[in-house]
Parts: sequence; C-alpha cells; structure tokens
Amino acid sequence: MTTDHGDEPRDGAAEPDEPALDVAETLRLIREQQDRARDATGPDARLLFLAWGVAWLVGYLCLWASAVHGGAGTGSMVGAQPEPWAFWVFFSLIAAAVAFTIVHTVTRTVGTRGVSARQGALYGWSWTLGFVSYGFVLGGLARAGASDEVMALASNAFACVVVGLLYLGGGVAFCEQRLYVVGVWILLVAGVATIAGLPLTYLVMGALGGGGFLVMVVVEHVLKVRRRRLARGTPPARVAGEGAADA
Repeated sequence: MTTDHGDEPRDGAAEPDEPALDVAETLRLIREQQDRARDATGPDARLLFLAWGVAWLVGYLCLWASAVHGGAGTGSMVGAQPEPWAFWVFFSLIAAAVAFTIVHTVTRTVGTRGVSARQGALYGWSWTLGFVSYGFVLGGLARAGASDEVMALASNAFACVVVGLLYLGGGVAFCEQRLYVVGVWILLVAGVATIAGLPLTYLVMGALGGGGFLVMVVVEHVLKVRRRRLARGTPPARVAGEGAADA
C-alpha cells in the first residue's frame, strides 16, 4: 500500500509557474521611471540652450555688423559703436531669453513639492534678481561718467558674469554637469571678448557664446535620445542569457 505525499507532484500535473526575479529588468524600469520624472519636473536644457543661443548669436552679430558698418564710415574700427537699432534688437532678444528661462523653470517645477520645487523657484527668480542688479550697476557706472566704450564692455562682461554664474548654480542645483560646463564656457568667453575690445567683442560673443549654446542643444539632444533608447532597450543580462540558451 502506497501513500501519496502532498508535497510530491502527481504524474501529468503541471508545476505552478513562479515569476522569475529579473534584477536587470527591475533596475531598467526604475531607471526609466527616474528619467521620466526628471524630464517632467526639471527644466529642459535643450530649450534653455536654444533660447540663449539664438539670442546671443543673432543679437551680438547685429551689434558687430552695425559697429563695423559705422566704423567703416569713419575710417576707424577701433572702439566703433553699434547703431541704436542693433541695441534694440539685442536687448529685446536678451529680455525674451530671460523671460523664457524664468517662465520655463518655474512652470516645469510648479507641480512638485519639497526641495525640488524650492530649488526650481529660487533658481528661476535668481535670474530676475541678477539682471535687476545688473541694471543698477550699469546705471551707477553711467552716472559716474564712464565712457561709451567702457559702458559697452562693462555691460557685456557683467551680463555674461550673471549668466555664467547662474548656469553654474543651475548645474549644482539640478545635478546637471553640462549646465555647469556651459557656465564655465560663458565666463571664459566673456573674458576673451572683453580683452578683444570693440567691435571684436561682439563677434567673439556671437560666434563662441551663441555658437557654444547651439552646439550644446545638439549634444543635449543626442544624449537624451541615447539615454531613452538604453532605458527602453533589452538589458544586457537578458541578451546574454537568451544567446546561451539558443546555443
């Protein structure tokens, strides 16, 4: 007489399927969710780089072309000043870039709470405070009797210092190394442009400053697409396992 044990499967009975723990797949899903959350609640660096790249490239090249045209009429390029219309174009583009940066940063973090929300709000309003202070400094220099050439160099250099330092702060606040690198680049370009003197200052700022922003748009987009593809792709561990089973 035989006795059936409950823990022994009968002939023909299928064993229950137990879900296999796929560590690689779990990590991939976690990483994908983290990327989505960061994209939804953090500023899009591509848009910020594009706004400032267009503003600097078009604005500074207008200043340079206007200054060169005016200098050619007087026979001297050194210290040549741009035409009033070029300043209107330049400051309108800069104001638009500042406004876009503030609105984009604040709106992208409006749905978040806690530390991230405070970081986004404080960073966005830092742009306003920085450029308000910038205006007062320029007003003080003009009142002190600074020459037109000094005012032109100072206005460009101080604006770049404000933008460069804010990008450094944004890189630290949002853990974005590329923002920090751009901040360093802006500060270096500002130094070179100031030493170059007028009207070459505007050409340096347009080509190296605005061009650098536009290059970063491409770099940021390529890295973003690559990160998404890696997050959605098949984990290396699974690929290796399937290859060994087929062999």
